[in-house]
Amino acid sequence: MSRDELRIEPLSAFTDNYIWLLHRGGPACAVVDPGDAAPVLEALQARGLELAAILLTHHHWDHAGGVEELLTHCGEIPVHGPADDRLGDWCRPCREGDRVAIPALDLAFGVMDVPAHTRSHIAFHGHGALFSGDTLFSVGCGRLFEGNAADMQAAMDRLDALPGETLVYCGHEYTVDNCRFALAVEPHNAALKARAEQARAQRADGQPTLPITLASERATNPFLRTREKPVVQAARDHAPDAQPGASTLATIRAWKDRF
Repeated sequence: MSRDELRIEPLSAFTDNYIWLLHRGGPACAVVDPGDAAPVLEALQARGLELAAILLTHHHWDHAGGVEELLTHCGEIPVHGPADDRLGDWCRPCREGDRVAIPALDLAFGVMDVPAHTRSHIAFHGHGALFSGDTLFSVGCGRLFEGNAADMQAAMDRLDALPGETLVYCGHEYTVDNCRFALAVEPHNAALKARAEQARAQRADGQPTLPITLASERATNPFLRTREKPVVQAARDHAPDAQPGASTLATIRAWKDRF
């Protein structure tokens, strides 16, 4: 890796979380969604890195629970996250349209409001990457804990507007299970069948299924395909009055919750 090349690597946490480590060949690094401090501290020590910034997509403990321990070990570094009083006063609130700079890495990310999984969920995008937290998963979307299907449809539409070559870095390794459900929705989707085979092979080899291009997600993710005829028809098989868009998303999200 050259000195200036951006590298984004997963650090595994808990059962299936990913903490994303960003660095460019020098000592500085940043992390996204450190629910657990231990994997981050181990990586810093093993690689001789210094933590320069933390990005948070939402307040849930498995994404933000390691922040205070990291601040204890690493000092007063900036923590950029959503405007949410459930986060500590160490959080620098970010909102739609903000740009978060990490000068030590010469990086800056745009902020998008994508509430649905939580009321204050945000995503970070830039440098060809999207950190989508628990809003957009590979071949899936997050549960609707604090928002509704219309909120999630709006979030999906916003993320879908990014360039197709954007690489998606989400918060969990859910792809194999998500493919199982998506194939129940679209059993004849050839791109989805290929993605499912790829994901199974990656996991069998101990490899992450991420990142993945947004273009791939458009072809395989039912929650980005809620206006496509096969997905709408699958929703109508469960709710005959389902309409393209948020209505279909609501139906298939409820279906997945029971799947």
